[in-house]
Amino acid sequence: MSEFNLTPTETLYYEFVTPKQGMQTYIFVNALTGNTEMWSGMICKDLQKAGYGTLCFNFRGQTNTTFSNETRLTPNLIVEDICALIEYVKPPSPILVGLSIGGLFAAQAHLAGCQAIGLVLINTLRKPSQRLDWINRAMVDLARIGGSGLVMKANLPVIASPPMIASLWDTTFNDDPPSPPPDNDGLFRLMEGSLMTDWDFSYEQLQIPVLILTGEYDRLFRIDNDIKELKGRIASVTEKRYLNAGHLIPLEEPAKLIEDLLGFAHRCVKEG
Repeated sequence: MSEFNLTPTETLYYEFVTPKQGMQTYIFVNALTGNTEMWSGMICKDLQKAGYGTLCFNFRGQTNTTFSNETRLTPNLIVEDICALIEYVKPPSPILVGLSIGGLFAAQAHLAGCQAIGLVLINTLRKPSQRLDWINRAMVDLARIGGSGLVMKANLPVIASPPMIASLWDTTFNDDPPSPPPDNDGLFRLMEGSLMTDWDFSYEQLQIPVLILTGEYDRLFRIDNDIKELKGRIASVTEKRYLNAGHLIPLEEPAKLIEDLLGFAHRCVKEG
């Protein structure tokens, strides 16, 4: 558990374990309202047992980071921070793994100069559209009223598998009324900043192996025809569909995800 100083008053929180000699490092890029806990349990531990390195971190605005009230928490800033952290840590043979919008940030960071031997996109692929803009703006409006908790409550039925919905029912529906986020709340500022995201990404420029993972129960962002079109623009790509998971594959199917990540590392070495 470490801090990376971006400025005298702003820091990123990160966790890094070096790989065994000659092995690769998985770099995990959060979803917008996520944090390192998504990865640092079973997923990182099992990969480390297999000899791989792991690096997970939080964006400015996420838990255990520091940031000023004046800093605009925009997608461009996140990508710049990813590049700066990777340059600082220098993890051997990086494989970038991004969840949701985190996959887009990982891909953008790679094209911006971050070294990587492979890229894993988990429920990332989506095309710019008025529908996507509607979803993103509505999420910000919900968060303004009830924080990220209200956003999750509203979206869970269309992003999660039935078992996950069932497991969260009792803790979600209680007597606590929704409350707006505090002033200068980092997660809300990240959500506001995300409205500036450019989803028109040049997938043709990716010249490293890419693994696309999608969840059958992600009925909010998953559009099969869009995924097919975007996948077709990637030179070296494999797609796997999780029939029993939705948007949050690392929480819903961690064992299967670990298996697929291990297999992808072998592919990256073979193709490299």
